[in-house]
Amino acid sequence: MEKITSLLSLYIEGFKTPLLRKKILFTIGILLFFRLIAHIPVPGVDLGLLKNFFAQNQLLSLLDIFSGGTLANFSIAALGLNPYINASVMLQLFQLVIPKLEELSKEGEYGRAKINQYIRMATIPLALVQSIGMYGILRSQNIIPNLSPLTVVALVVSMVAGTMIMIFLGELINNYGVGNGISMLIFAGIVARLPVEFVQTISISDFSNPQNVFNLGIFLVVILALIYGIVMIEEAVLRVPINYAKRGQKTYLPIKVDTAGVMPIIFAVSLATVPSLIGQYLSRVPQPAIASIAGSIGALFRPSSFPYILLYFFLVLGFTYFYTSVVFKPKDVAEELRKSGGFIPGIRPGISTEKRLKYLLDRVIIIGAVFLGVIAVLPSIVQNFTGISTLTIGGTSVLIAVSVIIELTRKIENVVQMYHYEKLTY
Repeated sequence: MEKITSLLSLYIEGFKTPLLRKKILFTIGILLFFRLIAHIPVPGVDLGLLKNFFAQNQLLSLLDIFSGGTLANFSIAALGLNPYINASVMLQLFQLVIPKLEELSKEGEYGRAKINQYIRMATIPLALVQSIGMYGILRSQNIIPNLSPLTVVALVVSMVAGTMIMIFLGELINNYGVGNGISMLIFAGIVARLPVEFVQTISISDFSNPQNVFNLGIFLVVILALIYGIVMIEEAVLRVPINYAKRGQKTYLPIKVDTAGVMPIIFAVSLATVPSLIGQYLSRVPQPAIASIAGSIGALFRPSSFPYILLYFFLVLGFTYFYTSVVFKPKDVAEELRKSGGFIPGIRPGISTEKRLKYLLDRVIIIGAVFLGVIAVLPSIVQNFTGISTLTIGGTSVLIAVSVIIELTRKIENVVQMYHYEKLTY
């Protein structure tokens, strides 16, 4: 209770800070505009049939969460940020194999701007492919009628444009708002959908059956345990002692257990749904052999299946390692320490420091990666035992929502501290 009170007081104090108040209000305005876009449907779609179809399809419901609720309405932003996230993963992978991209990533603000430009360029063809695929899936289910070629082109172009608008909104939040723009947009979609899913769960539950009440209680306990675990792992830090010989100063280098934050979850979910999505799309092709294989793949990797849970778990592990290697580079940190005259006690500056940091980082990451993977798949596992399918997505949603809140709180706290420091200075 004390932590909740201090959290509320921090947000109130942050809102009283002039610069931060402007950023918060700007962010809220962007999120409200995003929610408006989520309710502007493209023409030619029976929304009633579409919502029933999504309610019966866990995969598309999951994709709808990460599109920010725009997919179930089949709005102009129906694809959400999935193409952009996939493009980001591709570009970051290319940095490991293309030396020029790796060099570009080290060129500070200019390099980051160029890589972001490449990501946006790669997003367009990915959005085209995904919009055509989504149209094909909904057309095969008779959700969308057989449209004319010109109408299909207009539909696809509007969906691609919607994705680019969302990217633009995310970048506006990055530049003028508070928090990570992409995470904030996904967070807004999750917050908007969580009450709906909870009401759906309550409405379909038969509380006259004690077993149903017990199952719902188990699921809610697991969600609360997840929230507690996420907070603990987000706050966990390994402190590496650092000495500065010339200054006679002793400090420490913090290495977070969850250095990668929420991004591995977002990346993993985007890719974990691909096999089932492709399976559903190809299951309607005229060739019986291909349709049969595709149908089997779609059923095998449905969101509550064991293969999907296993794939999701290992993707979270892989992306945690991968994203941490992008965020925290022992070689660069060791070089900065050497230039500033800092060293780890008992370790020589330079290569020895780099090896020591890599050794510590590898052992810290494995804790965070395994924990992150477990809490990512735990709601799906619990759903298989309790049979509460409507809240399976809610578990993943809570995971991302809590992580985003913690990240946002940390940024607000830093701004508030800097504001008070400047007041004391001047």
